[in-house]
Amino acid sequence: MGLSPDNIHGLTLAVSSSIFIGTSFIIKKKGLKKAGTTRTRAGLGGYTYLYEPLWWAGMIAMIVGEIANFAAYAFAPAILVTPLGSLSIIVSAVLAHFVLEEKLHIFGVLGCVLCVVGSTSIVLHAPQETPIHSVKQVWQHATQPGFIIYTCIVLILVAVLIFWYVPCYGHTHMIVYVGICSLMGSLTVMSVKAVGIALKLTFSGTNQFKYFETWFFVLVLAVFCLFQVNYLNKALDTFNTAVISPVYYVMFTTFTILASVILFKDGVSQNGSQIVTELCGFITILSGTFLLHKTKDMGDDSPKEPLVVQSPSHVDSPTNSR
Repeated sequence: MGLSPDNIHGLTLAVSSSIFIGTSFIIKKKGLKKAGTTRTRAGLGGYTYLYEPLWWAGMIAMIVGEIANFAAYAFAPAILVTPLGSLSIIVSAVLAHFVLEEKLHIFGVLGCVLCVVGSTSIVLHAPQETPIHSVKQVWQHATQPGFIIYTCIVLILVAVLIFWYVPCYGHTHMIVYVGICSLMGSLTVMSVKAVGIALKLTFSGTNQFKYFETWFFVLVLAVFCLFQVNYLNKALDTFNTAVISPVYYVMFTTFTILASVILFKDGVSQNGSQIVTELCGFITILSGTFLLHKTKDMGDDSPKEPLVVQSPSHVDSPTNSR
């Protein structure tokens, strides 16, 4: 199945996005570690990393990557764009191996290869997106019962994680921070899709910013992004980068594809073989991320760095080996 011009544009932007985002994880991690040597670390609620230039360099790289990713959603369906985030895992894992000395086992390399193979399979069988001529069409999709139910479930789960599980298990269970980012990320991507379509149509001569629906999606995008950045920083500062990246990718991609299918009915025009091939590609990517996760510390004999040792009350703090 050939790629349409819009899908090719989306593919190019998504790959560029993955390179910038994967690199940003490493730069931000170095900035967080540098800031944490003299001040309260982000994993313990500190925000002094905001004074660290290296962290801001990583943040800029992430913003550039997110802008490219943002634009990709305006051209291609989420089923194509989102799985390509696996490439950022490869970039992050390889750079973590050389820059942060978080060793990448040979099976981790195999995981990277599986991510590439799975991504290629999805790209070659990506569905053609149904044309959208107004943000009001997106709003109509978003106000259907199915997506409203999904949104309510996500918001309830996020509230439970933030107010119950973060205080009790945030520093010991990576899934808490990653779960918050992933669940909110699925709704963020839907807002990104809406705003991206609005910009694309506006630049084409049809102003979409005269509708309140467009500004509603902009507001949701801004608020959810701030939440995600906050909890992603906590996760990065508390746990191993090469573990955070694949787990975040798996959960984020799963929830985003689910949200996209509910909202835009992506893939309904595809035949059975195309859908099965995409599912196989996605499973291949999941296998690759699983290998990266499970083999990250194999062969790494370096001492594990404690989160902080500033006072006796911090002796039992979790370590970065999680």
